[in-house]
Amino acid sequence: MTTSTKSETLGFQSEVNQLLDLVINSLYSNREIFLRELISNCSDAIEKLRFNALSDQDLYGGDTELLIDIDFDEKQKTVTIRDNGIGMSREEVITNLGTIAKSGTKEFFGALSGDASSDSQLIGQFGVGFYASFIVSERVVVTTRRAGAPEDAGVRWESDGKGQFTIEEITSPRRGTEIVLHLKDDATEYADAWRLRGLIKKYSDHISTPIRVPEAGDDKTGRETVNSATALWLRNKQEISDDDYKAFYKHVGHDFEDPLSWVHSRVEGKLEYTTLFYIPNRAPFDLYERDAKHGVKLYVQRVFIMDDAEQMLPRYLRFIRGVVDTKDLPLNVSREILQRNKTIDTIRAASIKKILGQIESLNTDEFGKFWKLFGRVMKEGVIEDHANQERLAKLLRFTSTVDEQEDPKVSLTDYVSRMQEGQTAIYFLTAENLATAKKSPHLEVFRSKNIEVLLLIDPVDEWVTTHLTTFEGKSLKSVLHGKLDLPGDKPQDEAETEAEEKPPVVERLKKALGDKVKDVRVTQRLTNSAACLVADEYDMGANLQRILKAAGQEVPASARVLEVNLQHPLLLRLENEPEDSGFARLASIVHDQAILAEGGRLEDPAGFVERINALLVG
Repeated sequence: MTTSTKSETLGFQSEVNQLLDLVINSLYSNREIFLRELISNCSDAIEKLRFNALSDQDLYGGDTELLIDIDFDEKQKTVTIRDNGIGMSREEVITNLGTIAKSGTKEFFGALSGDASSDSQLIGQFGVGFYASFIVSERVVVTTRRAGAPEDAGVRWESDGKGQFTIEEITSPRRGTEIVLHLKDDATEYADAWRLRGLIKKYSDHISTPIRVPEAGDDKTGRETVNSATALWLRNKQEISDDDYKAFYKHVGHDFEDPLSWVHSRVEGKLEYTTLFYIPNRAPFDLYERDAKHGVKLYVQRVFIMDDAEQMLPRYLRFIRGVVDTKDLPLNVSREILQRNKTIDTIRAASIKKILGQIESLNTDEFGKFWKLFGRVMKEGVIEDHANQERLAKLLRFTSTVDEQEDPKVSLTDYVSRMQEGQTAIYFLTAENLATAKKSPHLEVFRSKNIEVLLLIDPVDEWVTTHLTTFEGKSLKSVLHGKLDLPGDKPQDEAETEAEEKPPVVERLKKALGDKVKDVRVTQRLTNSAACLVADEYDMGANLQRILKAAGQEVPASARVLEVNLQHPLLLRLENEPEDSGFARLASIVHDQAILAEGGRLEDPAGFVERINALLVG
């Protein structure tokens, strides 16, 4: 029995209107998922009540049997979903049902393509939740009261999903939330006992709270539980089908697609805990959103403690979904306690190894898809997780001069297996994009000697190579830094003696370019190009400077070494050019060309054009 006091009409946040339109149109072909989404919300509300009641038993109000009840009325064309969980206050109703207070909202809408099939997957990641009601309903009525609040603090919310909703304060004797769906004419099939039972078994069998429906028969006075009502992760693995695992993933991952893979393990001994981790089949839209919350669900003795328990896994595994359930933490554990808890450290370390093992076990096609989705964040692990750096390094995939496809497939193990006799380093080149990398003049000598070079074009690669300096005893060396020591080259001491005997044109170039260059020397890198720019061994490279500047960082100016190919016609011309403005102009052109060849930007492009025109007109 409810009694109304005052009513108010409010408008949906514009993002809600946009999401409702997407939900109704993009998910129409899979409309039966509305029940899964609403039951999932009921389950979350019950878990929150159970957790809050750990510190305040009065929240139960004498009603400790936590349940989800589903009713239907064929004549009235309604389906009712009811829980006795935490419930909502008036403010929470407005926030949860009228606005989207969620990080990554801008990124989510920016990622939408307009294609219903593709967008439906993104909508799932974003969390359709309550708004799935409008896929099948012409009107939705929500009645709720926050646990612990007085009976006159109930709230009724009602909307047809077309821009507005009404909200009124009511007297409600029950805590929790009841949702009544007034079905559209083409959705009355859901006001049916067998249809609802089938959907519950199909989508929500894993929910640990009993889901009850009226017993079969004319009187419908009794109720029976439809789902298994046991925590899936605590069941014996041999008793869980692949379909069970997939259904649970869609609940815990808020996704419509099946996962790419999963790993389920139970540890007994000094510590007792169970983990179930999933690798998604699609990258979350907010994977690179700085403020987005990522992590797995944490349970203690089957009691839900928190979503997004980021302390359980490192940041580079933030795409992993799943649960951790342990008996070895207090029920009142907080995020602050988790950060300095030795039990968590042990579970975390073991979980990382389990997940990495599962990634390693993926077949070729699965791993190719995994790397395309999550390779960039896995590279962060090489930087952050020193304990697993060697294992992570074996998972890395790159494009190289042996395989120049855009989808990176070359592992460091592959590279080492192809190293030439006498080769002591793994060579790599960093660049802004693949086209620039493949055309880099720095590769000329490597191509002529048939030595493979890794082509690194992700911004994170610059940091990966500063942290990963060796692999299987081989050093990683940038072709853009320092002097080369390639198989078949002259001994280092002989090369250095020759370098000291600089030809006159080299000295003239250095004088003409002044502080634009750190030095000018004869190259060992080039076979076709006139010149290239090289950073000294420990200086910052040009690509890293570009990345830092783009991020708004101040980058100290640092000149680089100009290496010149004395056999190139342009250098041969310079040797014979008189010491006048013509030599200075040609010297600047050589330097500017070296910058452009590596994908850099000229400080004075107009001056470069003027010098080229003067050369052409001659």
